[in-house]
Amino acid sequence: MADRLQKILAHAGVASRRAAEEFIRQGRVEVNGQVVTELGSKADPARDQIRVDGRRLGKITPTRRYLLMNKPRGVVSTRSDPQRRTTVTDLLAKAGIRGYFYPVGRLDFESEGLIILTNDGDFAERVTHPRYEIERAYEATVLGVPDARDVERLEGGIMMDGRRTLPAKVRIRGTRRIGEDAHTTFEIVLQEGRNRQVRRMCDAIGHPIVRLKRTRIGKLVDKGLKPGDIRDLASEEVASLVRPAPRTARRSKASSPTSPSKNE
Repeated sequence: MADRLQKILAHAGVASRRAAEEFIRQGRVEVNGQVVTELGSKADPARDQIRVDGRRLGKITPTRRYLLMNKPRGVVSTRSDPQRRTTVTDLLAKAGIRGYFYPVGRLDFESEGLIILTNDGDFAERVTHPRYEIERAYEATVLGVPDARDVERLEGGIMMDGRRTLPAKVRIRGTRRIGEDAHTTFEIVLQEGRNRQVRRMCDAIGHPIVRLKRTRIGKLVDKGLKPGDIRDLASEEVASLVRPAPRTARRSKASSPTSPSKNE
C-alpha cells in the first residue's frame, strides 16, 4: 500500500518524520532509482525500491531500540561528518551495535554528556518536541564569576534570534581559580533546546563556557556511564520520556516553538 515517503522512513527507523522531510528536500531519497524532492510523494515499501543516501531501506518494522550514550568531547552527534571527525555512529560501530540509529537532539562537538540514540522515529519526534517540556540539565563551567544579575537574566530568559528563551533554573555550585582566571561551575536546567543554546546564553551575560556537560534528560541520569559508554534504556526509562504533554502546553501551542532540539 502506498504511503507518504516521510512516514515510511520514520516507520523504518531511518529518522523522525521531521528529519525525513529534510532528507527529501535535500535530495537524499530515491524511489526506484529516481531522486524524490517533493514532500507528500508516496511509495509502496512492499513493491518500490527506496534508498536513503544510497542505502536501500530494510525492514519496515524493525525492533525498536533506545540507547543512552555518554558522548565524549570531540565527537560529532550526527550519523556522518564531511570533515571526517568521529561521530556517535562510529562509537556505536566500535561497540558492535549495528543498525540505522540516529541521535535524538544533539550535543555540539566540544560538549559532552548524555544523548539518546534510537531507530524509532515517532519516539524521537516526541522527545524533541518543545510542547512536552522534557527538561535537560547541564553542568556548565564558565570564565569569571556571574553575579546575581547574570543569574537572573539566565533564569528569566535571553533574547536569541528575536525570541526570548524559556525560563531556566540555575544553581551555582562553586568557583575556583585556574592560574589567574576564576572559573565558576553551575547547573542550568532548560525546557527547550535551541542551537547551541547554553553557550549562547552564557556568551550573552559575558561569561563564555569553558566546559559543558549534559547530565540529565527528563528523569534520565547515569553517573556511572563513562565517556564513550553506551547502554540500552530500560522500558520504564523509555516510558518516562513519552508521558503526556503538560496541560498548559496542550492548551496553548503558541507559547512554545515548534522546532525540535538542536545543538546545545
